[in-house]
Amino acid sequence: MKLVYDYQAFSWTKYGGISRYIYEIATRIFNYDDFEVNILAGLYVNKYLEQCNSDLVKGWQIPFIPKSAKIIGLIDAEISQIWLKQNKPDIVHETYYSQRNVVPKDCKTVITVYDMIHEKFSHLMPARNRGFAQVKASAIKRADRVICISENTRQDLLNLVDVNPDKVATIYLGYALQNSLNMTQSPLVSSPYILYVGERAIYKNFTRLLEGYATSKNINDNFYLVCCGSRPFSSSEISIIKELELDERKIIYLSGNDATLANLYTHASAFVYPSLYEGFGIPPLEAMSFNCPVVCSNSSSIPEVVSDAGEYFDPYEVDSIVAALEKVLFSEVRVQELVLKGKERIKCFSWEDCAEKTSMIYRSLV
Repeated sequence: MKLVYDYQAFSWTKYGGISRYIYEIATRIFNYDDFEVNILAGLYVNKYLEQCNSDLVKGWQIPFIPKSAKIIGLIDAEISQIWLKQNKPDIVHETYYSQRNVVPKDCKTVITVYDMIHEKFSHLMPARNRGFAQVKASAIKRADRVICISENTRQDLLNLVDVNPDKVATIYLGYALQNSLNMTQSPLVSSPYILYVGERAIYKNFTRLLEGYATSKNINDNFYLVCCGSRPFSSSEISIIKELELDERKIIYLSGNDATLANLYTHASAFVYPSLYEGFGIPPLEAMSFNCPVVCSNSSSIPEVVSDAGEYFDPYEVDSIVAALEKVLFSEVRVQELVLKGKERIKCFSWEDCAEKTSMIYRSLV
């Protein structure tokens, strides 16, 4: 069976959850005897592909050029259309949502829905993204099978888009960081700290976390707030930190590779996940794998993933965020409870299982 993953997840980001997901399943299915797998990457900037077998990736790595995503996407679409016509795969897995369909008519398509954030939080999105939901819906409707990464996402999709429920399946993601990455290294941050990981878009609720941190003297006297992500604090975030009269030396931004992230999880006093909405949420699983207690929002798919291995709060209530953090940060008993439950919870998720269940979707189409 000839299987192709398209360029979209790899052309515009060096790292990120979507490209990581495709990388993890593609590299595993590549080793299945009944599959011939290619990632049709075209011109790409993604770093995960550096680790792939050279027979898997079709494309050329280029330097990251700011504001070039649109033109690179157009070039990659042209390259893809030519390659697909010449090589005629059985299945194309579209890794994101494209208005333009470059897949040959006699080829089956699969698409993954990661979340329904743009649909549920359209009022928080910038004006330039207003047409995105329509493009996404069109890509979903033309697919032969649709994979959702949580049952919560599946239900949101069925409620918001007119799509046949019979062609929509839920397959959970896995997690990849391993304890062996960093157990021998000294802490990157020497003081006790709360760890936040990922982007800080409005729906990620970072501002309320800052407000909660500022509200609790117990917390901000005893713990730093460390943020690990792809971009430094924006001017508006710096303004909020100043308005809240926080000690800027205690609000730390760091970026880095998997080893950096592993170090931060290993030595954090707690991991906090305040999102208003998540399609799945890999960071809580990563935190659990490093015996880091999880304090998280009770919204969307987060309870589905975290189950009883987290201390929950209402993400819309600053007092609730503070109470949950204090309950964990100042109780070694509660920390140990969460660590033990986390060890059990992560057994339910793996990239091997994700790849195997995804391969079954592919086999059902041919």
